[in-house]
Amino acid sequence: MLLKHAQGQRFAKALLDEHLRDTQLPSKDRSLCHELVYGCIRWRRTLDHLIDLKSKRREQPDAVRALLRVGLYQLFWLDRVPEHAAVNETVGLANRFGASRQRGFLNAVLRGYTRERAGTRNLLVELETQNPEIAFSHPDWLVKDWIDQFGQDDTRELLRWNNQPAKTFARVNTLQISAAELKSRWESEGLEFHPASASSVPDDLYFELRSGPPPAGLDTFKEGCFYIQDPSTALACGMVDPQPGEEILDFCAAPGGKTTFLAQLAHDRAEIVAHDRHANRLKRVQSNCERLGVKSVTNFVSDARSIEDRLFDKILIDAPCSNTGVMRRRVDLRWRISREEIVRLAKTQIDLIKEAANHLKPNGKLIYSTCSIEHAENEAVIETTTKQGLRAEKTVSSKPFRDQIDGAFAAVFTR
Repeated sequence: MLLKHAQGQRFAKALLDEHLRDTQLPSKDRSLCHELVYGCIRWRRTLDHLIDLKSKRREQPDAVRALLRVGLYQLFWLDRVPEHAAVNETVGLANRFGASRQRGFLNAVLRGYTRERAGTRNLLVELETQNPEIAFSHPDWLVKDWIDQFGQDDTRELLRWNNQPAKTFARVNTLQISAAELKSRWESEGLEFHPASASSVPDDLYFELRSGPPPAGLDTFKEGCFYIQDPSTALACGMVDPQPGEEILDFCAAPGGKTTFLAQLAHDRAEIVAHDRHANRLKRVQSNCERLGVKSVTNFVSDARSIEDRLFDKILIDAPCSNTGVMRRRVDLRWRISREEIVRLAKTQIDLIKEAANHLKPNGKLIYSTCSIEHAENEAVIETTTKQGLRAEKTVSSKPFRDQIDGAFAAVFTR
């Protein structure tokens, strides 16, 4: 069942959690299980291309295709599994998944590729130029749109970036601890870390966590000394530039990463209201504020009517978006997103800006941000909004292929 349905990360994650919850698998085997499931989701299109080459594009039962994906992923993307084990173990699973009659076919395809590994690797390299959408396992329409926006070379680098494991970054919570003290404590906790190399963030604020115990289990995490967050977040919060005494509205606050960073930048002496339309998501904001020791978030609001007459010095809208700037963190996203969804999201983003602007003081600043790299959700939204009364003062962005951090966009409006 797990293999058969390992096509959407959210569903696969739920299945994995359920499947592994009561098992006694060593951590190494758990890691391999996650690698196989997420790897097959990420590289689904490339794997299916290899399957189709051997099956003359005949449709295969779901279980057979899923098993072939797992076997081929081990042969061409993993070095730690011997090829005989990859073939034998995969074929051996056929009975469990109702595919006993296809054991011969499974064996023939996988063993055929063990004899053709060098030629197949050369084929995959050739596809990077000839058919990058197949070589890097992305939808045709998305690759075409990115080539139109960024050109062939940068798109190829973006596709390659999306297929790499995402790095884990931590932001030092200077409300609780200095960077020097946190680094010392991390060393004692057995955590390997390195300063983030992104040029857009101050020194000793973000660190890449490279190896060691799971961060959430560390005492420094439980004590609120750091928050897991990509350095691209600094773009929008830096544009807000929160100051002590200012009244600030975080209009789409959940889960609270930017909310708590705003509080930190203002030395916890601003007055910040965290708003989110989903009341249950505000619980995460509140929980993060409590863990990080943030006191300046004065209200958690899900009903905008409760702030109907209130005006703010600054408003941050971290808008719902396509998330294409963080695609490598969401391995199923490429298979869920569509052009139609991006158009719908852009309309929602424009509506949010209009709604939030009603709460802006004269000469106040409204900061709009996304973790999208799509023109339709970024520059096009700004162009539309500036025609409706707000003035865009400045925009900034990060691109994975250029900045080696998640993709993000932010713009500052004044009334």
